Amino acid sequence: MRLYKKLILGTSALLVAGGMTAFTRDDRFFEIARNLDIYATMFKELNMYYVDEVNPNRMVKTSIDAMLKSLDPYTNFYAEDDIEDYMTMTTGRYNGIGATIGTRQDKSIVMMLFEGTPAEKSGLQIGDEILKIDGVDIKTRRDADAGKLLRGQTGTAVKLTVKRFGQKDPVEISVLRDVVKMTNVPYYGMLNEEVGYIDLKDFMAAAGREVRAAYQELKGKGMKKLVLDLRENPGGLLDQSIDISNIFIPRGSEVVTTKGKVTEWNKSYSALSPAVDTEMPVVVLTNNHSASAAEIVSGVIQDYDRGVLIGQRSYGKGLVQTTRPLSFGTRMKITTAKYYIPSGRCIQAIDYSHRNADGSVGKIADSLRTAFKTRAGRTVYDGGGVTPDIQTEAPTPSPLALSLTNKGLIFDYAVKYKHDHPTIKQAREFKLTDAEYQEFVKWAADKEYDYTTQVEKDLGVLEASAKKEKYFDQIQNQLNALKSKMSHSKDADMKTFQTEIRGLLEQEIAGHYYLQKGIKEASFSTDPEIKTALDLFKDMSRYERILKGSK
Repeated sequence: MRLYKKLILGTSALLVAGGMTAFTRDDRFFEIARNLDIYATMFKELNMYYVDEVNPNRMVKTSIDAMLKSLDPYTNFYAEDDIEDYMTMTTGRYNGIGATIGTRQDKSIVMMLFEGTPAEKSGLQIGDEILKIDGVDIKTRRDADAGKLLRGQTGTAVKLTVKRFGQKDPVEISVLRDVVKMTNVPYYGMLNEEVGYIDLKDFMAAAGREVRAAYQELKGKGMKKLVLDLRENPGGLLDQSIDISNIFIPRGSEVVTTKGKVTEWNKSYSALSPAVDTEMPVVVLTNNHSASAAEIVSGVIQDYDRGVLIGQRSYGKGLVQTTRPLSFGTRMKITTAKYYIPSGRCIQAIDYSHRNADGSVGKIADSLRTAFKTRAGRTVYDGGGVTPDIQTEAPTPSPLALSLTNKGLIFDYAVKYKHDHPTIKQAREFKLTDAEYQEFVKWAADKEYDYTTQVEKDLGVLEASAKKEKYFDQIQNQLNALKSKMSHSKDADMKTFQTEIRGLLEQEIAGHYYLQKGIKEASFSTDPEIKTALDLFKDMSRYERILKGSK
């Protein structure tokens, strides 16, 4: 409907009666046909008379993307060449080697290996620079996509020529491609003797099965309380959110209802299987990047008072997408409905249907949000994501930490550290000594990185305003003195932000030895939400008061 309205309002006169705009079904179809004909004839003229040759695939893709961008970010077109990537997103499987390749200063670098994949088994290492893939020099071939070149049929070999830290000559590695399964649960384990932890990062196919398996294994290890981590989870398949919710709520309980323009597609979804556990205390962690299916699960847990939410307000994506096949093997993922969780609220935070004059969209104002009730009578709100029961501050990285990370110096030092230290302690126990941290400071001293602190930015704004309003001459001396005093020193900042930088180094280094699991375990001791969850589990009377609405 929204697409049709935009076409109609842009090209035809309106029939107005009593302040209402009226269109018959025939009018609408005529306008669609009319505008498609205009588009086709315009494209033919461009192709025939434009001064340079035009690429029809690129031009049409650009026009489609621009059209869909006027709707919402989730309605997308997938050209035939992109279908493989789309299938990977939904199934979590692809044929390749199981490595994440990143670009740094025009170099293709192995950023992460996935456990048990051909890449890990082959001897490829994090930090390796890929020079050639099957003899193709990817530095000179600007059109070469390393990620796509590494993919191929299961059982076929790909030969990599890599440059490795500490070795003068390139290394050649042959990797046998296989089906790589991207896991939804990259980590699960015990935080202490009785608290289990499951890190759920996606809702691709089999997410529910993975969470159930992790839950049962942890229960067998003595788990009596659970932390379910949905931070940084962008969501995914609706059926997986229902399956995971069903772990904690009884069969027959409503999970989510979808409502859209096509009334035949409107449906209420309930838990279909017996719950795994309806009694175990649960804490769910969320942040501003928990979206879609992650918000359904966290919202269900909150609406049924099944557990306590800790963290920051979730993203606020209350929209459902459906995939529709198009001609020539293409597809479109289209927003077809909004979803509503058991309390009746829709947590969609952004109003895409009403755009500002400049095309931007705004969030729904808190004053317009409607109150709903959980099963126990606690007040919850719609229109702005899921608000945790215990809210924590989102971490704000220092400018120094951002600069070191963005310039790749944290990563590069981890590569060097692993070369210099063949083994380290287990990730949970690994800590840099004071002497080792000073080695990093010395190593970074001659590296190129800089940053501007917020105070320095504010002083710049103050100086510009003073000049504009003719006060600069009066305060110039004081302003220069303040700028001199507040000017950052890298050496001083390395000391001031030592705890933060040290934590980043320890996590990155642990990841080079123990992959994703190492990064996660190395973060436990400094993770504020996990600390808050463990503190809450020590005070179960408070846990119960929160669920009863009497904090």
